[in-house]
Order: sequence, then C-alpha cells, then structure tokens
Amino acid sequence: MSQKIAITGMGIISSIGNNVEENLISLQSGKHGISDIELFETRHAGNIKTGEIKLSNEELVQKLQLSEDNHVTRTSLLGMMAAREAVESAGISDINEYRTGLISSTSVGGMDITEKYFYSYEDFPEKQKYIDAHDAGSCSLAIAELLGLKGMVSTISTACSSAANAIMMGAKLIKNGVLDRVIVGGTDSLSKFTLNGFNTLMILTDSYNTPFDNDRKGLNLGEAAAFLVLESEEIVQKENKKVLAYLSGYGNANDAHHQTASSENGQGAYLAMEQALKISGLSKEEIDYINVHGTATPNNDLSEGIAMIRIFGENKVPEFSSTKAFTGHTLAAAAGIEAVYSILAMQNSLIFPNLNFKTKMAEFDLTPVTELKEKSINHVLSNSFGFGGNCSTLIFSKS
Repeated sequence: MSQKIAITGMGIISSIGNNVEENLISLQSGKHGISDIELFETRHAGNIKTGEIKLSNEELVQKLQLSEDNHVTRTSLLGMMAAREAVESAGISDINEYRTGLISSTSVGGMDITEKYFYSYEDFPEKQKYIDAHDAGSCSLAIAELLGLKGMVSTISTACSSAANAIMMGAKLIKNGVLDRVIVGGTDSLSKFTLNGFNTLMILTDSYNTPFDNDRKGLNLGEAAAFLVLESEEIVQKENKKVLAYLSGYGNANDAHHQTASSENGQGAYLAMEQALKISGLSKEEIDYINVHGTATPNNDLSEGIAMIRIFGENKVPEFSSTKAFTGHTLAAAAGIEAVYSILAMQNSLIFPNLNFKTKMAEFDLTPVTELKEKSINHVLSNSFGFGGNCSTLIFSKS
C-alpha cells in the first residue's frame, strides 16, 4: 500500500486573500493582514489587532449565491468559500462519482451567531432558530450541502491542531479503503468568546505578533478557512489528474502536560514530528523547510524550538518560518491554511518570510528565515499544536 496520498485541489480564504492566488501574492510581497477590527462587534475594537477578513457576512452570502434568509454562520460561510475553491481546483464535476467524504474542523463553530443572541433567546423566541447552528458539526453540514456531497461527513475539534487531524483522518480513510476521495481542512471565524478567552489568558499581543523573537509578547487572533482535496492514487491514475503535492507523513501526540501550555521539553511536538518522519519514510536530513506553529507566545515558541533541536540536532534544524505574522493565529483553520502555504512553497520554490523578527531568542541558536527566499523544496514539515497538548505534524512532498 502506497504511503503517499495525492493532493489534487486546495482552497483558502484568509486575511491576506480570498483565494489561493491572492494568498500567494501577499506571501510573496510580504503583505500581512493584521489590522484593527472593523466588522466584528467587540469592546476591544481599536485596542486589539486581528487577522480579520474584510468581507461582511452579507458579502460572503452574495459570493456564495445563497438566499438572503439563510441562517448560515460566518464560520460556515468561510468554510464554504474555501471548500468550493478546493473542489473546483481539483477539477471535480461530480462530487459523488467516487466514495467521497468531508472531514472539516472548527473550534468556534457557530458561536459567532449564538453568542450574539444569547441574552435575547428567552424574550425573542424567533431567535432560537440560530441555536442549532452553534455546534461544530453544523458548519460541516453546511459545507457538504453547498458541495452537494452525499457521502460521509465528520467534524474534528482538537483546538489549534484540528485541521491537521482532519487531514490525517482523511488520509487514513483513503489508505484503509473506506473512501476514495476526501475534502479535508478547517474553518474558524472571529468571536467574542475566543477573543475574550485568549485575552484572559494574557497571550494576545498589543501590537503585531513576532514569532520566534526574543521579545515576543503573544499572538494575534485571525479568521480563515482552508481545504485540501485528498485522492487515492487509483483515481489519480484513472482520471490522469494533476497532483499538486503528496501528503507523505503525519503524526499526532499528546504531552498531557497542561490545559493551555506546551511542555518545557516539547515532548508532544517531538513525538508528533518523530511519528510523521517515520510514516513518511524520510530521513530528517531530507526536510527542506519547516512551517512552524510559531504562535509568538513565550511558551509555544520556546517549546517548539526545543522540540526541533531534539529532532534535528543542535545547529541542524532546517530553515523555518512562521506564517502567522501574515494571518494571525486562525485556531482550527491554522493547519489548513499552513498546508496550503506549504504546498505553495514547494510549487514556487520559495520560503515565505517570518515577518517582524528582530532578536534571536536567548534560550537557543535558532533564527527563522526573515526575507522571501528562493529554494528548491521537495519536502515540507508543518507543525500545529493545540490546547490540551494535542500536537500534530504533517509532511508534504513534491513527489
């Protein structure tokens, strides 16, 4: 059985672009999407910067050609945009021609709507129609309905590693002969719950996030959605399909250390990277670039850096960068958008810069790539680590 899973389509919407092409242009030009909050109702507007997508829900509805009386949440709308692009880019005309599934992921779910009406449900019973949209699975069902998908639909919510685990689950379903094709990824919108929650944890910066910088203060939250189309080699050969990249390795581990903090020795990250390398069959020397989780929080970057040194060796860590300085931390969608960026890095022989970096961390000798750099890339390792110690690593390969 082949270890590789073909990736034949991808779609994305983030604060730096409404599709794959726009995201690539922003990454190449160094244009970030961190800004003051304009569309999202919060008392923190003007004080906290986020990676906000500058499209209103009404504009998203128009782009998706939905009826104006729909009850679709922003998280669902973003996911629908990205999933539709992914399916179109894969050249799929009949979504149900093969055994096809959708594994979507989210942390926010529909709470951007339900938190808005929380205090008025009792006084205004007509608002209760939005309650069903609260749970995470409603987003997946909305995406499946837009695509006309009649096959398996499932939802994963493992905090910031969610989309990575969705991608991993999709690959396993294909490898084990359950499905022939799976649309995988994640979507999350901004919400009061997450903004206030991260602010309470005191891990939001008051400016722009600075991954792997010694003076990093914390993260910027963002909103985004991204999906990949995974297909079996049988379909690829039968349809003579163009392959964008391959998912060659994946790993998931949990350091069981703390509800919101990574372990000091990076154990979960270490085990996830170790497993992904083992499944890929690659040696650590073959990794050309690491798209790090790099949230710019004091805890994460230190823990991840230690884990990378443990895996690759002192002074042997491959070139790396965090793209979260472009988009903010998009929670469950993070691994999805960074999967797209990893594939774009290989396709265009580019390492995208780690913006805002100035000073190397005192704890170790690691410096990210800070300028757009041309490099032939065959294998990218992408890290995504979630609250509760849920750590996931994906490896993407050119062939």
